[in-house]
Amino acid sequence: MMDSKSGSSRRQPARRVVLTWLAMTLIAILATLAVGDRMRRAVFDSWQEISPRDLSATDVRVVMIDDLSIDFLGPWPWPRYHLARLTEELAARNARVIGFDILFPEQDRVAPDTFVSLYPELSQGAATEVKALMPMDQLFGQVIGAAPVVLAHAGVDEAPDGQPPLPDASITGTLPAKVADWPAELAAIPELDDVAIGHGLINFRPDSDGVIRSAPLVMRAGGKPRPAFGAEIARNMVGADSIAVSPDSVRIGGSNVPVDPEGRMRLHFGRFPSDKIVSAALVLANSKLVAPDQFAGKTVIIGLSADGTSDVVATPISAEEFGPLVQAQAVDAILRQGWLDRPQWVDAAEWGAAALLALLALATALFGRYFRIGLALAFVAVPLISWLAFANWSLLLDPAKPMLVGGGAVAGVAMGLFALARADRERLREALVQERVAAAETHGELQAARAIQLGMVPPRERLRALDPRVDLDALLEPARSIGGDYYDAMKIGDDQVGFAVADVTGKGVPAALFMAMSKALTSAALSRMADDPATIVEAINAELLKDNSEALGVAILLGMLDLETGEVRMVSAGHEDPMLLSADGAAERVRLDGGPPLCVTDFSYPLEKITLRPGETLVLVTDGVTEAQDPDGAFFGRERVPASGKMEQTRATEIVESIRDAVRMFENGAEASDDLTVMAIRYLGES
Repeated sequence: MMDSKSGSSRRQPARRVVLTWLAMTLIAILATLAVGDRMRRAVFDSWQEISPRDLSATDVRVVMIDDLSIDFLGPWPWPRYHLARLTEELAARNARVIGFDILFPEQDRVAPDTFVSLYPELSQGAATEVKALMPMDQLFGQVIGAAPVVLAHAGVDEAPDGQPPLPDASITGTLPAKVADWPAELAAIPELDDVAIGHGLINFRPDSDGVIRSAPLVMRAGGKPRPAFGAEIARNMVGADSIAVSPDSVRIGGSNVPVDPEGRMRLHFGRFPSDKIVSAALVLANSKLVAPDQFAGKTVIIGLSADGTSDVVATPISAEEFGPLVQAQAVDAILRQGWLDRPQWVDAAEWGAAALLALLALATALFGRYFRIGLALAFVAVPLISWLAFANWSLLLDPAKPMLVGGGAVAGVAMGLFALARADRERLREALVQERVAAAETHGELQAARAIQLGMVPPRERLRALDPRVDLDALLEPARSIGGDYYDAMKIGDDQVGFAVADVTGKGVPAALFMAMSKALTSAALSRMADDPATIVEAINAELLKDNSEALGVAILLGMLDLETGEVRMVSAGHEDPMLLSADGAAERVRLDGGPPLCVTDFSYPLEKITLRPGETLVLVTDGVTEAQDPDGAFFGRERVPASGKMEQTRATEIVESIRDAVRMFENGAEASDDLTVMAIRYLGES
């Protein structure tokens, strides 16, 4: 029967941990489903920022109609004559494909008939001569017909009236399931559209955060499959007859590009080289700044970048990027296999990694430290594998998903273990306190023990008179009748003051007796604080560990103030961090690394230092202050200590008493749950 009960008692805590682990893991999974896309994008964007794609060897050139071009030829839109000349110059320089990232859905604004209508003052003869001129659209069309030009189209909700039907695109196969589907397609005017070697849609749909991360390769417009602008340029560049499409890939010549369900290629962005970007003004002026072979055999994309144009988008590596440069990167990615891939199997692999981390988290609680090592290694391996896959194989493996789920599982295990430990500790401590208090009250020992406890700490009058260079005061009020807090301070040599504030775990007689032994060791240590304080604390710890049958511990902060320099050397063993008050009462927490309470384990405690300026005060409190509770069970907390009144006062006595009064007022008659100890050390410096 005893074995059965023992097994049941062991299984019950394990069951509690499993339940909290399961609950937090499910919450983490739901959070991943809710915010996983945003987290994944952030991770992949950071990878791109760390390792942008190298575009120095690209065969794509971009001719920009920029501010220099506007200054050279006048405001946009230009007459078609200038665009015809620009096309002729590029064709003469043996450009392989010329793509206009510009829409031409309207007739030229300076056509002869339009010009005559704008100037009714022209004579009949002059008007007749102007009308006889060849329209610029016709001239531009002749140039396009003689050059390898791909024109931009756009998917729109409604096509202009009178636009003729468009021929079918050279696309074979089955489109991905969720390609962009536009009701209509906006084309160039027939004079230009009918003679171009290709047409492609320039529509880009950014992600929900407004960032362009993918380039569409195929879309649907007017119910027909249509190529994207970059895909059509690449098809003509490699001389392919058609674009072969499947639900998860697009083949253009020798490039089989993986696409998502929307028919988009995931782009690995880079910084487009400035020497591959040429101003249209320099091309039209036949400038020597443009190398004779700059465009020979290359893809050339013509676009806008002048002030006032709207073709600007956001990418993972740039908050503002010109649209033609994104189109150029899309073409280069197709031609040189510069895309990113997220195969169908990665989602299952990521959930598998998430399950592994969650199970490892549970195993750490059930089976020990080796699984903790495995869990830590797994948390390091997940983002590392994601980075290596990106950098070496252009694979997008999401580390956020498994780490979020694994983190939730770890939190669940930690919450379960913490709840068990807290419940066990409170149950054992309360049982011990009740047992000892009842026995002590029966034999009339408590009041005597209280008197002994208070008699062991130095009188406050002696603390105030230690040295004129320091104003030091402290007070101790035991909870109930007797407890385990104590403090001490003494002059060491001519220029040093040693001090200590400590809290023995537990209440009643055992805590008081253990406090007495700890206090004796501490006082002996303070009397020879010329030694390193960390060494002294380790010596006290070693002595306490020799005989501690009650399994008590001591949280202590022990230090030494140099009265000449204001330097404070401290060692914290599981104690509350001190606070530093400036002369005007502003408070800040002095965060110490510290270590576990004394009499818990053998530990090498770090020595930590701060320097007080004249007028600054170091305040030390035990958890009887921070964990004081009001009748509703709310905690006083650390944040209330600086605001507890009279912090602007200059005397240490006023500071410690104001903190004590604020705690008692907060408790509002509720029984104190722990001893209350406060010490204030105000450094005055040389008088």
